[in-house]
Amino acid sequence: MKHYYSLNDYSIEKFGRKVYKIALNGNMSCPNRDGSIGHKGCIFCSEGGSGDFAESAFLSVTEQLEAGKRRLSQKYKGSSYIAYFQAYTNTYASVEYLEKIFTEAIMHPDVVCLSIATRPDCLDKDKLALLARLNRIKPVWVELGLQTIHEPTASYIRRGYDLSVFDSAMDLLNNTGIETIVHMIIGLPNEDKEMMLKTADYIGHSGAKGIKLQLLHVLKNTDLACDYEKGRFSVLSLEEYTDILMDIIKLLPPDMVIHLLTGDGPKKLLIAPQWSADKKHVLNTINKTLSKQNIIQGTNYIL
Repeated sequence: MKHYYSLNDYSIEKFGRKVYKIALNGNMSCPNRDGSIGHKGCIFCSEGGSGDFAESAFLSVTEQLEAGKRRLSQKYKGSSYIAYFQAYTNTYASVEYLEKIFTEAIMHPDVVCLSIATRPDCLDKDKLALLARLNRIKPVWVELGLQTIHEPTASYIRRGYDLSVFDSAMDLLNNTGIETIVHMIIGLPNEDKEMMLKTADYIGHSGAKGIKLQLLHVLKNTDLACDYEKGRFSVLSLEEYTDILMDIIKLLPPDMVIHLLTGDGPKKLLIAPQWSADKKHVLNTINKTLSKQNIIQGTNYIL
């Protein structure tokens, strides 16, 4: 029984086979770091700009893809990959530069899809036109880091844009025919379960094709870590996280692709929650709970 619509399910339907992501670094910055709207970035973001698993920016895009293929070769014997520009804000550059690196990625013979992580305030008509052109070559996905719909939390985490900016970007992307994946963080300070469910429900009705459900990780050398060490908030237990996740899965539309159920925090940087470092145990716990409670995505829950 399929309890939720996973990225693996969707990939097999769309591409006819299992695919793996290769995280890339486009050597860009972020308006929340270079002074345009801030200098410190989001409160939870590591020095790597959420691209701690990306390949080196000192390599060309092709070299990064080949390095990623070698790294994945121990567990993946196929030859189909998603080129995922992950680190920092991946539309925060000139259209000419973006066209160069995105075209290099999408034209690689083993790349079946281009996925671009960015901010909704870093998309304009010229960049959208570029993405639309590339989308005619191979599928293009845009990943937006919303995290929460609640403005007090957004202010605390220094997101740097209002919810209306996200709404406008979603309208533009939907009208352009670009598939959108929205990131949500579960367990943000001062948010209760009801608030988290409202964020998930909002994303479910936004027109997004997919969602990434990310556990809040407290990482070294972040301002979030300072607040955690001062006892200003606590992190979720595995039981609490699983309970919230079950209700989120039930309320999401059945055709929304769930790209992540937990996310990863680099072990060398992870402060809390330490239970999240055992990803196999976490996923086993989630899957056992789904089966035990007979939970099916998009059923049996009304917000």
